[in-house]
Amino acid sequence: MLSSNHVIDTPTSITSRQKSIRRAMLFGGFSSFSMLYCVQPLMPMLATEFTLSAAQSSWILSISTLFLAFSLLISSVISEIIGRKVLMLWAVTIAAATTVLCSLAQSFEQFIVLRGLLGIALGGMPAVAIAYLSEEVEANALASTIGLYIAGSALGGMSGRLINALLCDYFSWQAAFAIMGSIGLYTAWEFARTLPDAQHFKPSNANLRAQSSVIIAGFRSHASNRSLLCLFGLAFILTGCFTSFYNYISFHLIAAPFYFSQASLGAISIFYLLGMLSSVLAVSLIARFGRKNMMLSALCGMLLGLLFTLSSSLIFIVAGIAIFTFCFFAAHSIASSWVAGLALSSRALASAMYLFCYYAGASVLGSTSGDIWSNAAWPGLIFFMCSLLIIGASLTAFLRGSKPV
Repeated sequence: MLSSNHVIDTPTSITSRQKSIRRAMLFGGFSSFSMLYCVQPLMPMLATEFTLSAAQSSWILSISTLFLAFSLLISSVISEIIGRKVLMLWAVTIAAATTVLCSLAQSFEQFIVLRGLLGIALGGMPAVAIAYLSEEVEANALASTIGLYIAGSALGGMSGRLINALLCDYFSWQAAFAIMGSIGLYTAWEFARTLPDAQHFKPSNANLRAQSSVIIAGFRSHASNRSLLCLFGLAFILTGCFTSFYNYISFHLIAAPFYFSQASLGAISIFYLLGMLSSVLAVSLIARFGRKNMMLSALCGMLLGLLFTLSSSLIFIVAGIAIFTFCFFAAHSIASSWVAGLALSSRALASAMYLFCYYAGASVLGSTSGDIWSNAAWPGLIFFMCSLLIIGASLTAFLRGSKPV
């Protein structure tokens, strides 16, 4: 049985099995999100390669996040039948294999199909990773283990962008994807050999139809909760703005008067380190200032960061990127924890619905903003994102009477 007598990690409480789980989940989180986001700084290059507009090139990422969003909803059901570890292993392996195959793509259509398959596969990782950890990790080590998984995910998102951009400066984009996919296959192997088999989970005897009925009942319950719907809307807006920003800041900075190289574009992802810091800081300040005040502050910070990037000064632009990124991760951490506090039942499903809206926003708004970029350039895109953040602030204001837990 999992012990629940302690809630604070201590060095002596971490068994060899727990260390193996930590190491495996670090690899799993890194592999998943490095494969997902490695294309983002390469959009201008791939747009030239396949003769695409900025909006069309955004689908290289958007198709993955769109399919990932839908995959999240069914992966949790499938994991109840085949097991958590099996699903996560297939997720990271298929994602790495499709990244290798991207290096062989001869057309934009082939590239899109492969990126769509990657999105479907990756849904199996975030959908069940937390569930696996909550079942298999001792209570006194759970918080730090989940934190390590999230850190691995953030590190993977940053490293995928940076490594692929650097590789493209020295090799072709085909070689870059082949190398990134090979790294993914290695981390998938490490994940498979390190992650222990589940000891506290048994696959359900219920069939897929029975499991689906439970999910539908939970979905109806959450869909009738107006406070949760506001948070789902916030998830859609937050990641939509974040993805739009990072999609098209590359096009903005690679052109005159900045003329960034691919490596310089990839280096922007270093600001993700600020996001890892703000996620922890924001949650720690909730008890003091309240979720609503913290969320409004984060949204205002994102808006301020966007306005900074309208400057022609590179110093102001870099500062704006840093502020925007720091505040986005803070807002995401606040919103995701708020969902868990407001969901009275089926909290795992509520989190899955939040993540569905999160990745759907990345796909829908990330691509829609491409048309705005094409017609109104960077100032028009900034106006669009600022308008979305104002809507997000309105949704937050509606949550005033909600009791954070």
